[in-house]
Amino acid sequence: MSQAIGHFDNFPRFLLFLITKIRHSPAMSDSVSALRSLLLEKSVRTGTFTLASGKISDLYIDCRVSTLDAHGANLVGEVGWTAVKEYIAAHDLHIDAIGGMTMGADPISLAVGMFSARENPAAPLQVFTVRKEPKGHGRGKQIEGNFSPGNTVIVVDDVITTGGSTLKAIDAIEAEGGKIAFALVLVDREEGGRAAIEARGIPVLALYARSNLLG
Repeated sequence: MSQAIGHFDNFPRFLLFLITKIRHSPAMSDSVSALRSLLLEKSVRTGTFTLASGKISDLYIDCRVSTLDAHGANLVGEVGWTAVKEYIAAHDLHIDAIGGMTMGADPISLAVGMFSARENPAAPLQVFTVRKEPKGHGRGKQIEGNFSPGNTVIVVDDVITTGGSTLKAIDAIEAEGGKIAFALVLVDREEGGRAAIEARGIPVLALYARSNLLG
C-alpha cells in the first residue's frame, strides 16, 4: 500500500468508502497517489497569497493546472468517479447530473461524467456548468448544459476555503429547481468551507484535504 493512503484516519472521508477497493486494487491505490503527486507538483504553492475570499494565506492551490492537464484529467475522472460511485451506492442515491461553478468545477465535472459514461453508457451522469452570473441576453440562463428542473445533482468545486463559491452554485441550482445530493470537492483547505456547506444540509465528499495533501 502506498504511503499516501497508508493512514486512513488522516485521510478524507471518501476513503471510508474506498478502503476495501483500495486494499484489493493496487491500480486505484496508485491513481490516488499519482493524483496527489500531480497536485503537489503543478497546483500547490507556498508563500504569501491573497485568496479569492480576501483572506491572506501561506498556501495557494490552483487545481486548474492539474485538472486541465490531460493526464490529470484522466486521474481526476478515475479517482472522482470511484469515490462518487461508492458514495452513491452507500447512500442508495439516484443522481442525474454533476456540475458546479465555472470554471474550477468544469474539468472535474466533465472528467467524472466521462468515466461514468465509460462504465455505464446507458445511464451516465450528465454534466452542466453554473455561470457566475445569469446571462444578460437570450433566456438569461445561469446554468448551462445538461440540467433540468427536478434533477438530483452533485455540486462540484475544485478547492473550498470558506465555501463561498460552492454555496453560490448551490443557490443557483436550487433556484432553478435542482436538488443537491452532496458536494464533491477536489481539495478541502480545512478553513471552514466544509462546515459552511454541511450547515446547509449538504454532505461534502473531499478527495483530498490540506492535512493529507501536504502531510
